[in-house]
Amino acid sequence: MQRTRLNGLLTGVGDRTTQWASNPWRRLSLLVIGLLVGFFLASGVSSTAGQMALWDISIAAFCVAVTEVISRFIYGQGQRSPRIAWGDVINALKIGFIYGLFLEAFKLNS
Repeated sequence: MQRTRLNGLLTGVGDRTTQWASNPWRRLSLLVIGLLVGFFLASGVSSTAGQMALWDISIAAFCVAVTEVISRFIYGQGQRSPRIAWGDVINALKIGFIYGLFLEAFKLNS
């Protein structure tokens, strides 16, 4: 990649953010926020998709595809490369999303 000012700015912001998130308490707070946002997204998706019965199957297929792609990205790396901090946050978001969908299913007695 060329060494431009924009590239340098984005690299610097990424490095500072990674350094900021290296603190264990900040990392834990980011993971908890990821779980809660995923839970909120599950509640929103299930309520909006449930209003229009036309989109139920396609939204369910999209949700399954997205969670499988995230799982493949996170767990498919193996031991070759170190874990990415943002990957853990995205994985927490996915776990919160799945948990929220399970709770919505229990609410509907299905």
